[in-house]
This record gives sequence, structure tokens and C-alpha cells, in this order.
Amino acid sequence: MADTAVRRREERRVLAGTLVGTTIEWYDFFIYAQAAGLVFGQLFFAPLGPTGAQIAAWASLGISFLFRPLGAVIAGHLGDRIGRKKMLVLTLILMGLATSLIGVLPTYADIGIMATVLLVLLRVLQGFSAGGEWGGAALMSVEHAPAGKRGLFGAYPQIGVPVGMILATFTMWVLTSSLSEADFLAWGWRVPFLFSIVLIVVGYLIRRAVEESPIFTELQQRRTESSAPLKTLFRHHSREVVLTALIFIANNAAGYLLIAFFTTYVSTVVGMPRPTALLMTTLASFGWLIFTMFGGWLSDRIGRVRTFQIGYALIAVWSIPMWFLIDSGNVALFFIALFVLTIGLGLSYGPQSALYAEMFPADVRYSGVSIGYALGAILGGAFAPLIAELLLSSTGNSWSIGVYVLAITLVSLVAVSLVKETRGVALDTQSVEVVAARTGAVKTR
Repeated sequence: MADTAVRRREERRVLAGTLVGTTIEWYDFFIYAQAAGLVFGQLFFAPLGPTGAQIAAWASLGISFLFRPLGAVIAGHLGDRIGRKKMLVLTLILMGLATSLIGVLPTYADIGIMATVLLVLLRVLQGFSAGGEWGGAALMSVEHAPAGKRGLFGAYPQIGVPVGMILATFTMWVLTSSLSEADFLAWGWRVPFLFSIVLIVVGYLIRRAVEESPIFTELQQRRTESSAPLKTLFRHHSREVVLTALIFIANNAAGYLLIAFFTTYVSTVVGMPRPTALLMTTLASFGWLIFTMFGGWLSDRIGRVRTFQIGYALIAVWSIPMWFLIDSGNVALFFIALFVLTIGLGLSYGPQSALYAEMFPADVRYSGVSIGYALGAILGGAFAPLIAELLLSSTGNSWSIGVYVLAITLVSLVAVSLVKETRGVALDTQSVEVVAARTGAVKTR
């Protein structure tokens, strides 16, 4: 009884640590996305003109994704060697530092092109940090989970994304509603970045209290000689890395349109007041939170692959019709368009931690899930708002963006359908060959 109570207490700490940490990390990451759509074009890229400045702001959002694989490689390699917990704390501090510095950064009007360069460099640091964050949080939650609840436990770091988005969008809504446009442009946009300092302190204290993953601890006890996780990963698991990347691209692309593009589009093109657009996006994001948790729970019952397939089918069906609701300019229809999208987003995001963890053996698991996730983010969300902006400029039809979302969703749907169901696979530290023979989910030489 005492052992059960201790285990449950530690499980609660892990879930709290992964949820709070990913929430803070993604708040930091998303606050930049919100600012890129609202003010960064004017403040850091003004010489390019209104359209060019906005395109450059979206590009600065996407460029950080190119450095996420580097963060994933380094954090994954170290996480497989020194532990999930240490890397979680380090990535949290790096992300918070970059975000806070953006809040005190001089603008182009103050120091010229150097302001643009510094903004991009800090965004790169955000991307590097985010590349190592998700894998560690996902594995801490899944590796601490009871066998029949990995999907549900793995959904906790996942809901850090919509919760972080809710915090970021809500903060921007409060500021744009309470400040004049001139004040918001002059100093109000800095407040959300500086607020990150408080969040980082809270997250650091919570994560320090979390014990190391039991699977990693067992792995360390068994390891008697040095190994090369990255070499092993790409020698035996290149197929799984490619599949994890392709599985993620549709969710990440559609998610970044929700995070960054829709609010800017309806406020600048459709004519909806910016505070109203931000509020509707914030409210719709609760759907992403709810259905992400539901998706994790559902995957424990019907399987990871089937849950993903349902989610992606919903996104595919909705990807074009939603634009006609958005273009109506009606606030209620705009909310419905976004909320329905979050159903598919949640069902294709909740099971991700468990699916990815079950696709790799323990000694390369951190590296595998982190690198696959980072590559998927580059192919998916990195330049989704930029692509949407370019499609809109070239075609003049918003539904062309829906065609783009549909195409990328079909790619992810095919990719996840190629994965053999992983629910029930043992998360142990046995060799690559043993895991491959048992599950059929990984290649051997």
C-alpha cells in the first residue's frame, strides 16, 4: 500500500512537471508567433514595406525550426546518456532566457539591421531549445506510466501546447484590448516576453522535484560500456525516424495556422477586430486541450494508429470548408471553424508521445523521438504561415490554403497507416534485435 502511494505521488509529480514545463516552453515559443503576426513586421522588418515585412516576419518564425533538429540531436544524445530530467531543466532555462531577451530588444528604429539580426538569433535559440524539450517531456511521462495508461499519461506534455497557446493568445488579447494600438506597438508587446521570467522560475522548481525516468535508470544500471546512441539510431531505425517526421507534419502545419495565421488573416483581410479574433482563437484552443487529452485516453482503448487516422480524416474533411466560415467575418462562424479543426488536431496529437516512445528501444528513444519530432516540425509548421501568406497573395483565394492543408494531411495519414500498432509493446531496455523480433516495429541489420 505504501509503495503504491509513493508511486502515485511520483506519477503526479511527473505529470505536473511535464505539463508545466511544456506549457511554459510553448508559451515562450508561441508568444513569438503571435508577435510575428501582430507587430514584428513593423518593428524589425519595416524597410521591406507592409507585405514584405509581414512575409519576413513569418520567415523569422520559421527559420528557428531549422535549428530544432540540432537541439534534438544534442539533447537527445545527452538525454540518452545523462538523463531525461537534466535535459528538461536545461532546455527550460535556455528557452526562458531567449524569450526574456526578446522582451528588452531594441527595434529597427533604434539600432537598425542589428535589431533584426539579434531577433533572429534569439529565435534560433528558441528553436534549438524547443528541439530538445518535447522528447524529454514525452518520455518522462510515458516511461512513468502504467502499461495500460501510456496514451493518457503521454497526453499531459501534449496539452502543454494548447495550454501554452491559450496563455500566449489570452495575454495578447488582454494587452490589445486594454492598450491603444500606439502603446501596444511602443511597449505593450514586450510584456508577454518579460512575463516568461516568472514562468521559468515556477517551471524550474517543479521540474527539479521530478525523479529520473525509471526506464533510463534501469538502462544506466545495465550499461557496462559506452555506446553511440545516434549511430545506433540511424543504423537500425532510420525508417522509424522518417515515419515519425511524416506523421507529425500535418498536425504541426495545421496547428501553426491556428496558432499564428488565422488571427492575423481575419484582422487584416476579413476585417474582424484584432481583440475579437484573439479571444475567439483563445476560446477555440480549449477544444485542442480537451481533444488532446481525449485522444491520449482513446488511444489506450482503440490503439494509437486508429486514433491518429480518425484525427487526420477529420482535418482532411474540414481543411477546405472551414475557410468559407472564416471568410464570412461572422464571429460565431469563425469560432466554429477553429473549434472543429481542434477536434482533429487533438486526436492526432494526444497519442503522439506514446506512439513515438513505443517505436524505439530505450537506448535510442530520446534521440529517436526528438529528431523525428523536430524534422516533422520543419516539414510541417516551420513555414506553414509563410506558405499560407504566399498562397493567399498569389491566388487571392483563402481556400487554396485549405488545399495545402489537405495535401499535407494525406501524407501524414498514409505515414501513420504504415506503422504497425504499438499499443502494448513493452518499454524495456532490451537490445534492438529483441525489440524488433517481438514487435516487428523496428528494423535490424
